[in-house]
Amino acid sequence: MTAPGLPDTEHRGLIACLPERLQPYAILARFDRPIGWWLLFWPCAWGLLLAGGKDRWPLLLWFLLGSVVMRGAGCVWNDYVDRDLDRKITRTASRPLASGAIGTRQALLWLAVLAAIGLLVLLQLRWQAQLVALASLAPVAAYPLMKRITWWPQAWLGLVFSWGALVAWVEIGNPAWAVLGLLYAGAICWTIGYDTIYALQDLEDDALVGVRSSARAMGPHVRGGVTLFYGAAAGFWALAFWLLREQWLVLVALLPAATHLGWQIVTLRPDNAADPLAKFRSNRTTGLLVALACLVAGNAGLG
Repeated sequence: MTAPGLPDTEHRGLIACLPERLQPYAILARFDRPIGWWLLFWPCAWGLLLAGGKDRWPLLLWFLLGSVVMRGAGCVWNDYVDRDLDRKITRTASRPLASGAIGTRQALLWLAVLAAIGLLVLLQLRWQAQLVALASLAPVAAYPLMKRITWWPQAWLGLVFSWGALVAWVEIGNPAWAVLGLLYAGAICWTIGYDTIYALQDLEDDALVGVRSSARAMGPHVRGGVTLFYGAAAGFWALAFWLLREQWLVLVALLPAATHLGWQIVTLRPDNAADPLAKFRSNRTTGLLVALACLVAGNAGLG
C-alpha cells in the first residue's frame, strides 16, 4: 500500500505501516518529514550544551519528544489556518485538511492530543523554564498569518523555531544572558537562511496566490541573501562562544558547521526543483555540528 502524502515526504513506507485511517493524521503532523522536528530540536540542544548542561542527557530526550509533538501541533494549526490557501498551491494541495481527508473538527482534536503530550514535556522543567516555553504560544499561533502581512515570514519563523534555546538556557540557569542573546540571534539568522532556501520551491505558486516570502523578496539575489544570513549566524555564534570562553579552541569547534553552511551556498541551485529541498534538509547536519561545537564551548577549560 502506498501512503498518501506530499511530494517532499521522506518516510512514505513508514506511514504506510499505519492503519489507513490514521495515516492522514500522521501526515498532518508531518511525522513523515522529520526534518522539521530536528530543526526545532537543535536550538534546544545548543542552549542546553552551551549553558553547561552536558550532564542533562535525559532532558535532551524530553526536548526531542517535545520538538516532535509541538512541531506536529504547529503544523496542524498552520494547516488549519491555511487550508483554503493550501488548495491553491500545487505542493500543498494534497495536505489532509486542504484535500478534505480530515475535517476541521478532527484536526482540532488531534491538535489537543499533541498539545497534551507537550504538556507532559513541559512538566519536566522548572517553573522559570515553563514560563519561557509558554510564552512561545502566542508567536507560534501568529506565524501562519505572517506570510499575508510581511515579506519576511521566515524571520518570524526564526523567532519561533529558535525559542528552544531560551527554554534550555533558563532551565540550566546560566547567568550569561549576553551569550544566550547571541546564540538566539544566530539561530534566527540560520532559520531565515534555510527557510529562504525552502521557499524557493514555491516561488511561482506563491506569486500567483499572493503569498509573501523572503525568497520572493530577494528575487535574483537569493544566493547573496542566504550568504548574508548564514554569515551572520556564524558570526553571532562565534561571538557567543568567545564571550563565554576566550579560547581559540571554541572557534575552531565551530568551523565544521560554518564550512557546511558555506557548502550549501556554493552548491545551491535555485532553479533546480530538487536541490533547494535537499539543501534545506541538510541543515539537520548543520544543527548537529553546531551542537557539538556548543558542547566544546560550554565545557572548554572546565575540570
